[in-house]
Amino acid sequence: MDFQYLQLEQDAQVATVWLNRAELHNAFNTQVIAELHTCFTALNDRDDIRVVIIAGRGKSFSAGADLNWMKAQSEASSTDNEADALKLAKMLQALATLKQPTIARVHGIAFGGGMGLASACDICVASTDAKFATSEVRLGLAPSTISPYVIRAIGARQASRYFLTAERISAEQAQNIGLVHEVASIDTLDQKVQEIVDALLLGGPEAQASSKQLIQMVNQQSLTEELLIQTAQHIAHVRQGTEAKAGLNAFLNKQSPSWIKSTTE
Repeated sequence: MDFQYLQLEQDAQVATVWLNRAELHNAFNTQVIAELHTCFTALNDRDDIRVVIIAGRGKSFSAGADLNWMKAQSEASSTDNEADALKLAKMLQALATLKQPTIARVHGIAFGGGMGLASACDICVASTDAKFATSEVRLGLAPSTISPYVIRAIGARQASRYFLTAERISAEQAQNIGLVHEVASIDTLDQKVQEIVDALLLGGPEAQASSKQLIQMVNQQSLTEELLIQTAQHIAHVRQGTEAKAGLNAFLNKQSPSWIKSTTE
């Protein structure tokens, strides 16, 4: 498979999907989302692949949405906006429902959609310098399409704090709230990932696929078409609002949004 913004590597039974838009901290746009969806769909049909690792080139795992792309989408029609959001929702669903065990190898920042990508993986291993955030509200947005995966990872109670404050979450904090399974120095990150890969390869692939389905069933949070549409409609509505447009413009122009009051007022 040939991609513009991804690199797919295979080492025996392990596939690594590298986000390769390093100059923009692997931010999502329409093309990145489409390539990820295509890649995950193809990997799901590969019986020779036992484990899938998601990683980022450069200084970051992923900064989430490319804000210039988000700004353009805020000007689109409601129909186009919802269709675009649904593509992101379906990409995350394709990752979350892969038959193979998935590992997020996180270093640097994993904000917004980047945190969603890590949450949609079965296992998350982070470097000590990793930072997570659901940063959307500071832009006048909401973490809609990533919400099923983040809430599943950290629970509704923790989501209440971090969805509303958009605070940055250290790797240690992320481990404490259930998002991250293992924390390692950047020098030993790949070693820690390999340890988990080795453990996964000892399991039966059909049993692992069945176990993934079991977890979703018992967790009572099936990723239904209705849920995907609801989250897409939610973000489509929010990002067309005046607050979202003002927040995105403020960020891109390096200004404070209108809801942050000056201390001199």
